[in-house]
Amino acid sequence: MINLFTFLVEKLSLLCNLKVFFAATSVQGPDRPTQRGPPLRRGDLLEVPRTLFTHFGIYLGDNKVAHLIPDILPMLTHDRRLLRSVVTNKRLIVGCVYKCASVRVDTLEDFAYGSRILVNRMDGGAAAKALPGEEVARRAEALVGSVPYSLLWNNCEHFVTHCRYASAASRQTEQFCEYLKSLIRDQRSILVTGMLGIVSIVFFGMAPSTTLPTILIPFTLWMAG
Repeated sequence: MINLFTFLVEKLSLLCNLKVFFAATSVQGPDRPTQRGPPLRRGDLLEVPRTLFTHFGIYLGDNKVAHLIPDILPMLTHDRRLLRSVVTNKRLIVGCVYKCASVRVDTLEDFAYGSRILVNRMDGGAAAKALPGEEVARRAEALVGSVPYSLLWNNCEHFVTHCRYASAASRQTEQFCEYLKSLIRDQRSILVTGMLGIVSIVFFGMAPSTTLPTILIPFTLWMAG
């Protein structure tokens, strides 16, 4: 039952976030980023606000940023020239669907994608103290390459918190899970999913593909609530 619930949460989060990723990454193209304050230092944790989420990276110095981003291309080719090109919306979305990502090093401009950069904003609210900048950068560099991806359990925020605080966590994931819990606690969610299941049976007939979701999904929501 726990595995089924985890599967449902993953799929729901995927559907919710694919639109978010597409809208957020297609707002504007790479441009000179806006960054206020003192010069960036090696090991700084960078945040780039998007439309409905925040993208994170670790500054490596020399105008380079390491960041974890969904990308399908590493599964299709080993051509380094192609892999070094900026990740497009299609590459990102398909990589997200197939849970394929990479920790890659891009220029500050490509990472920021024209957005304003926030520096080390997590430090004040983090449970652990930030590691020395050089160690943070080395941890990030050691992870460069293809990695499995999950919107909930292994995203760009998990990557940077692992590097800077030695403890992977994602505030965005926690907030999203709290939102899902509020939906699950709402008994109307169970009624709606049950009614949709009955409608699917009426229109498509009694079959495992229609009957099982009609029973299992409302039951899972009821048990989880």
